[in-house]
Amino acid sequence: MHRFRTTVARLRPLVAAQTGPSPLQLGLPAGEGSFRTARPLNTPARSLNAPAAAEPSLSGTSSNYMEEMFSAWLENPGNVHESWDVFFRNANAGALPGAAHQGPPLLSGSSRTSGRPLVGSQSTVEKLVEDHLAVQSLIRAYQVRGHHIAKLDPLGISCVDFDDAPCAVGFQNVGLYGLAEADLDQVFRLPTTTFIGGSEGSLPLREIIRRLEMAYCRHIGVEFMFINDVEQCQWIRRKFESPGVMQFTPEEKRTLLGRMIRSTRFEEFLQRKWSSEKRFGLEGCESLIPALKTIIDESSLSGVESVIMGMPHRGRLNVLANVIRKELDQIFCQFDSKLEAADEGSGDVKYHLGMQHQRRNRVSGRDVSMALVANPSHLEAVDPVVQGKTKAEQFYCGDAEGERVMSILMHGDAAFAGQGVVYETFHLSDLPSYTTHGTVHVVVNNQIGFTTDPRMARSSPYPTDVARVVNAPIFHVNADDPEAVMYVCKVAAEWRTTFHKDVVVDLVSYRRNGHNEIDEPMFTQPLMYKQIKKQRGVLQKFAEKLIGEGVVTVRAYEEEVAKYDEICEEAYARSKDEKILHIKHWLDSPWPGFFRLDGQPKTMVCPSTGISEEELVLLGDVASSVPEEDFTIHGGLSRVLKARAGMVQQRQCDWALSEYMAIGSLLKDGIHVRLSGQDVERGTFSHRHHVLHDQNVDKRICIPMNFISPDQAPYTVCNSSLSEYGVLGFELGFAMASPNALVLWEAQFGDFHNTAQCIIDQFISSGQAKWVRQNGIVLLLPHGMEGMGPEHSSARPERFLQMCNDDPDVFPKPSQDFSVRQLFDCNWIVVNCSTPANFFHVLRRQILLPFRKPLIVFTPKSLLRHPEAKSSFDDMLPDTHFRRLIPDDGAAAADPEKVKRVIFCSGKIYYDLIRERKSRGLEGAVAVVRVEQLSPFPFDLVKEETDRYPAADLVWCQEEHKNQGYHDYVKPRLRTATRHTRPVRYAGRDPAAAPATGNKASHLSELRRLLDAALQLQE
Repeated sequence: MHRFRTTVARLRPLVAAQTGPSPLQLGLPAGEGSFRTARPLNTPARSLNAPAAAEPSLSGTSSNYMEEMFSAWLENPGNVHESWDVFFRNANAGALPGAAHQGPPLLSGSSRTSGRPLVGSQSTVEKLVEDHLAVQSLIRAYQVRGHHIAKLDPLGISCVDFDDAPCAVGFQNVGLYGLAEADLDQVFRLPTTTFIGGSEGSLPLREIIRRLEMAYCRHIGVEFMFINDVEQCQWIRRKFESPGVMQFTPEEKRTLLGRMIRSTRFEEFLQRKWSSEKRFGLEGCESLIPALKTIIDESSLSGVESVIMGMPHRGRLNVLANVIRKELDQIFCQFDSKLEAADEGSGDVKYHLGMQHQRRNRVSGRDVSMALVANPSHLEAVDPVVQGKTKAEQFYCGDAEGERVMSILMHGDAAFAGQGVVYETFHLSDLPSYTTHGTVHVVVNNQIGFTTDPRMARSSPYPTDVARVVNAPIFHVNADDPEAVMYVCKVAAEWRTTFHKDVVVDLVSYRRNGHNEIDEPMFTQPLMYKQIKKQRGVLQKFAEKLIGEGVVTVRAYEEEVAKYDEICEEAYARSKDEKILHIKHWLDSPWPGFFRLDGQPKTMVCPSTGISEEELVLLGDVASSVPEEDFTIHGGLSRVLKARAGMVQQRQCDWALSEYMAIGSLLKDGIHVRLSGQDVERGTFSHRHHVLHDQNVDKRICIPMNFISPDQAPYTVCNSSLSEYGVLGFELGFAMASPNALVLWEAQFGDFHNTAQCIIDQFISSGQAKWVRQNGIVLLLPHGMEGMGPEHSSARPERFLQMCNDDPDVFPKPSQDFSVRQLFDCNWIVVNCSTPANFFHVLRRQILLPFRKPLIVFTPKSLLRHPEAKSSFDDMLPDTHFRRLIPDDGAAAADPEKVKRVIFCSGKIYYDLIRERKSRGLEGAVAVVRVEQLSPFPFDLVKEETDRYPAADLVWCQEEHKNQGYHDYVKPRLRTATRHTRPVRYAGRDPAAAPATGNKASHLSELRRLLDAALQLQE
């Protein structure tokens, strides 16, 4: 009200007001529904004597509308209705707002009223204002809730329940807004928050409602009014409200029909040939194929060169055939049960496989690389993997804004709502080190999850509501309307190009068959499937529509169908010639030039992982310095850097410095390194400090690792969101893109990896076996029993060792390349280093190997600052390597015949053992041997140690409980190494359900007992 009083005050004098700057010229912010105006600098505010109660038109939201009218009148009095022109002129002449209204002339063609103060017309202007406000509210209701009544469900049995929030729009509900049926033909000025008028500024109420119904209540439902960005909301309004926006040329319609033919006839062909085979077909949502192709077309026109896709199993074969354009005979031969596997590993079912292919896009005329990432049956698990691979490709080609590389994720409705990794992936979408600058999400909404109805599967109305958390617009569309689908996908692609943000397309469809082709859905959804049986196919309906429009003839349509059927038949005939299955033909992330043409490593030799002393000193200097000028670091950090400098002078390194040198040396050699995880920049235990923070300037940071040399590779170190599943999947995808990068994920504590168990089980441990896809990702898992309770103690090494594929009962055949061959044959590498130098070597070996394997490192906690856990530069110089096993080099090794016991151990417990051995004076009687590489197991080196001490008994010692840790993995392999000639005793904690005790005294008591068991010699 106060603002409108100010507005009225500005009307005097009229000439001064009209020559002053307009609200737009003042550069003032525009709110939704009105332009906010301000008093010109040369116009003083005028105090009105009338109280607010005497001017009810100034109360509530009426003043907003008046301000909008006033702004339009200032620009040109002809912009507003004559009644408003009279009103403002009367107010300028001195009338109070409540008395300034004067009705327009009764005779048409009369000149505008000169304007004089009149009294008694207050009720008329109030009614006019209220009606316009009512129309604004009606328009907004359609924009906010029009999707509630849109005809989205092809079956007409919508599972979306809005009973608790009815949508009051339509001709029959105008009374709820204070309007009457008599107002339907009244002309109203349209607000700036709608585009239904096109070039017209005013429309009759009846036409306003009709156009809003066309925009929001037919086969497209738009959810966007929760977005808190005015520009983005206006952009969406323009795309869906502007008259005639969804118009297609005959050629575009024929292209769409051709794509629908391919999508539909492909599924029908598979059903004819293999009716009893599971294939998870697309029947009921055949419009997915033209949807994806439209997104790719529009994106290619905008400059996108690479599209990376992830999807569940439903419709995958169709996408491979008609989007990626995998050869049809390669797909059909997958149905042959007699096909023999030619690749190593287990392989996978056909509807899990991926593919990468580059082809010319016919719409843009540009080459587009398309990859469909292989995935397990765990729905949505592939989401962060796709995002990581996309981010990597953007990084390697210098695509800082996502203009050349993009991702498309497809989802099922039940999984999109039910799987938490969807939420985790969305929350990576706008983080600096994880954003892919917008993903197009396409939900194949079958309105059912296996046998579960939506009302039992989610608490939200739509399966897509999770996307609202990141302000992603959601476009619901009836999948039986291919033209609506095509338009929505075109808008979605343009949204990503324009705003570089996520967008969701919800294809509301159905599943014509059961969960798979041999499943009976009538058991659980009888009414739905009775309706589905009556449902005509979308291709048939669309073809009839285009034939009726004269866009295509019946003959042309039938010829197109016959043409594709013939293509399928010819491919089927060729598929019978295939006798061998090559999974590597389905590789989603090939590494050109890294392997030989046959896919094998170029060599089976790993060079030395040591570096020169000059390089060690250089890296040590960088690690102990602040390369930025006028950069103030924390006083405690100054002491850390000073201590590092002291170690460099003494030619020593601790754990943090050895990691620094490993990473820094790779960067210096041009190898990109990416370290990600929770709090990794500083390190959970405040040991790393790879990112320095200026204590005086907010957000000013320094990463010394990026100041090693001018031609080095960039170093990315980034704290992640508090997510394991999503972030580990992302880093796995990043590591897929190139073998020439070291990608590390560190858990805040080792046991936190269990919330990412799906990625570990389904992708990391078995990915190569299933999909012939190597990956060199490194997992750093802090581990150690240190009296801190059941959590944060164990990284659960037993779980990783259980999934190792080496045979405990077979001693590998000795060869010159034994150690490298072992690594090549294993599914992943598991190590527990006891020295900083060995940690240094194992990180560098990960890149210098001629192939890639995942590396699991159980990293220490207390050893980070243990005075004995330091390594000399001598252990890191040229010709040094990672030591799979570290023998005893003390008194016991000098006189092995006198040794009574050999204790094998791994990790931190070594330091407890040698301290206790020394205190008991057993250095000559007990040898302590460290197994640094647990898998693949160093059979050859273990045999050497057991042969060296022929009279000694053998003990495996660990600090973990007997049913945990390494015991169950190591004992049978120790027995195999000794040809089962010598027993292996156990020294460690008893079996337990929890990883550790929560009582400090109990912890120390257990430690004492296990040390006694290890070192108490039998007389």
